[in-house]
Amino acid sequence: MRSHSSDLGLAESFSEYELTCSICLNIYTDPVTLPCGHSFCRTCIGDVLDTQEASGAYTCPECRAESQERPALVNVRKLRNIAENIRSTHPEQEEAGIPCTYCIQYLVPAAKTCLHCEASLCENHLRVHSKSEEHLLTEPTTSLENRKCSVHKKVLEYYCCEDAACICVSCSLAGEHRGHQVETLNEASEKKKDKLKNILQKLTSQIDKAKRRFQNLEELRRQVQGKAAGITERVTALIRDIRKQLEDLEKRFLSEISRQEEQVSLRVSDLIRQLEIKKVMLSMKMSDIEELCDMTDPVTVLQGRESDRADYYDAEENTERRDIKVRDVGDLDVGLISVTLHSGLAGIVTKIKRQHRVLEASDMLLDVNTASDMLLDVNTASDMFLDVNTAGDYVSVSEVLKTVSRSGINQSRPETPERFQDSQVLSSSSFSSGRHYWEVEVSESGGWRVGMTYPSIERREEQSWFGNNNKSWGLEKFINKKYYMRHDNKGIHFPHPPTCHRFGIFLDYEAGRLSFYELCDPIRHLHTFTAAFTEPLHAGFGVYGYNSWVRI
Repeated sequence: MRSHSSDLGLAESFSEYELTCSICLNIYTDPVTLPCGHSFCRTCIGDVLDTQEASGAYTCPECRAESQERPALVNVRKLRNIAENIRSTHPEQEEAGIPCTYCIQYLVPAAKTCLHCEASLCENHLRVHSKSEEHLLTEPTTSLENRKCSVHKKVLEYYCCEDAACICVSCSLAGEHRGHQVETLNEASEKKKDKLKNILQKLTSQIDKAKRRFQNLEELRRQVQGKAAGITERVTALIRDIRKQLEDLEKRFLSEISRQEEQVSLRVSDLIRQLEIKKVMLSMKMSDIEELCDMTDPVTVLQGRESDRADYYDAEENTERRDIKVRDVGDLDVGLISVTLHSGLAGIVTKIKRQHRVLEASDMLLDVNTASDMLLDVNTASDMFLDVNTAGDYVSVSEVLKTVSRSGINQSRPETPERFQDSQVLSSSSFSSGRHYWEVEVSESGGWRVGMTYPSIERREEQSWFGNNNKSWGLEKFINKKYYMRHDNKGIHFPHPPTCHRFGIFLDYEAGRLSFYELCDPIRHLHTFTAAFTEPLHAGFGVYGYNSWVRI
């Protein structure tokens, strides 16, 4: 086997030309030899023979030696070793790219290409190259046809601004671009680069925005996952609570059945004992009668009627008078059992509905966190009452302080700073924290307003109407049956009026949300006001027009 040093020494006896494939013009890679003796890269000659296959004859690219059958390729190990040694000592040849046209011995990378000479030059040849203007230098390239005018076959030197085309001198002076505004290629290139830089800057800005949006969405996804976990925990706790309530109800229900069963059993046992006593007494009477019937002495028989056994006859009469009947035993009180069951279930259902009634609205605008908290932390305003001290003179407040209605009679209430001049009234309770939910029922006729307000609201003129100022929010129905959500004297009209006359109001004070829902089937979300509440909030109720009323 020949050593590496001997191969390297042998390589020095070969010229660069002798180690270059005539097809790819590079140093051999895996060289093979044809029967004629010429060598090529295995891949290069293989591609050539593939293209000749359709013609039915194969020729050598060097000497044109022809054969009818595809020639066998013979490995040349010695030549391969020499080529590999040369390639290892001249690694730049592997990355030479476009070689210098004038460097024959070695493949030297070109530094520039002269469009006039149609030649590529290395740094050494570039120093002795002509510096005249017609010798236009550019980056190394082999696509010289793209650098010349297709009409005049001259080097492209200018750029037509009107036609957005690269042109030669002849095109500018006498061709179809004559009289057009032209620039040198460098000037036009710099301007285009400036435009591209502006576009690149805008694209970079858009990428930054997209990245920020991506980060925001990722953060939102993490928040949603966290909120979902919180909701899951709360719902699990709610279901666990419902299950416990059902188990307690089951115990009460079964306890009531057992109690009634025990009562009936005691009555049955008592009647059975009475029947046993009656049976013994009747047996004794029958025995006495049979004894008298068996006697032959008439005097004894006749005197036996007045004997000391007369108490048996009295017992017989008493027994007949209080005859024991099965219907006196009674039965299970199915009605009471049913009431116990239904009232218990109704209590559980009512509690659950109060806690998540608003959640059932499919299109509500509450966020995930609010919706989850509503399941467990909502206070139902069952203790909400009307404050008569704020009621106007032409409103009537029910005795239980739950209903306000329009009155045609002046109530002549004393004038105080907190009393409304118009037909409005506030709730006695206020809310300065937490989540609260309550429902109202309204009249079909007349007009009304329901909502929330700060206690600092004006009490005089139209500025005191709920929604006509920046201190109150409300849902209103005009006498003409038009419905509006109103705040700061700005109204949102509902083109399709509600179909029922019950509404739910949900307040989340800390989140700054006041939501209104139509309690039809299904529940429909009407609107949600958002604000940073700065004062305690009172529920407000207004009635306008005869036969109008609002009930909490």
